[in-house]
Amino acid sequence: MAGMDESLVAWLDEEADNLDADTLHADALPARLAQAGLFAVGVPEGEGGDGRALSAAVDVVAGLAEHSLSAAFVYWAQRAVIACLLASPNRDLVRRLVPDLLRGRLAGAPGLSNAMKFLGGLERLRITGVAAPDGMRLNGTVAWATNLRRHGFVAAIAVGDEHGDNPSVFALPHDAPGVARESDLDLLALRGTNTAALRLSDVALDASWQIHPQARVFLPGIRPAFIGLQCGLGLGLARASLRSARVALAGRPSVLSGDIDALDADIAAYSQTLCTGLDDGTLRDRPRALLTLRLRMVDIAAAAVALELQALGGRALLRAENGGHARRAREAAFLAVVTPTVAQLNGDLARMA
Repeated sequence: MAGMDESLVAWLDEEADNLDADTLHADALPARLAQAGLFAVGVPEGEGGDGRALSAAVDVVAGLAEHSLSAAFVYWAQRAVIACLLASPNRDLVRRLVPDLLRGRLAGAPGLSNAMKFLGGLERLRITGVAAPDGMRLNGTVAWATNLRRHGFVAAIAVGDEHGDNPSVFALPHDAPGVARESDLDLLALRGTNTAALRLSDVALDASWQIHPQARVFLPGIRPAFIGLQCGLGLGLARASLRSARVALAGRPSVLSGDIDALDADIAAYSQTLCTGLDDGTLRDRPRALLTLRLRMVDIAAAAVALELQALGGRALLRAENGGHARRAREAAFLAVVTPTVAQLNGDLARMA
């Protein structure tokens, strides 16, 4: 991303492997991104943002992913929660939470994977709420959420009724009695992202924490932001791998050069299609096209990493000489299982056919 804070870029390049392999910088990461003004990108000026289009935030995701997918994924998580709140009719909740999210004082964790799969007919809702005098009493689990910073987060979650249906969407504060953050998941990659499970035991939330009363209405509306921003993850990763491949070839003639140039052109065309569709609203009205782009993102990243491997040859297997390829290979594999997963996308597209 042109114009990204140089000190942030230098830090990400230095710490990319640590962000992938351990939790040392996980808690500090949202604040560092906020200090660079990144969470305000693509947010309306009236809500404290820079007033640019959503595609500008896609550029941020891609720019971060060129240096560290862990950083890009945390940015996506925070920005996705901001997008959820900005679309909420509960303006008091927006005013209460969004300023702290923009400044990185509060971490945002999108715990909506289960809801997305529920709406696709793949899972039952894992959190149920029962009406009580003090609002609702929530019980259940979020099996996987990112950016669950221990000293301050809010998670966006879907809550079903006592029959496990009719979901609504709530903001879940980390300090609500009955909320338990589990230990970080023992991931093979992206360990510096504060990714863990949540357990809810008789958690009381009143209407002031409700983002939207009808998830079936709300989630399709935020889908372009939720999924469109994710597409930047693969874009940045692919660009980094192609850049590494070119460095590995060092200008020497190679049968790979044509493939690298062709994929580079595909990436540019893909980015143009994605950003135009997000900004003019056509991807909101064409969910099949949006999901197809999200699926294509995984293929682009995998193809770029494969070309990087071929360009590096045996150096790809040497710890000191692979230039981050091993990390990017893990990152590319991770993209296939981020919700919506490749399997889920293929299923959704088949149902839309």
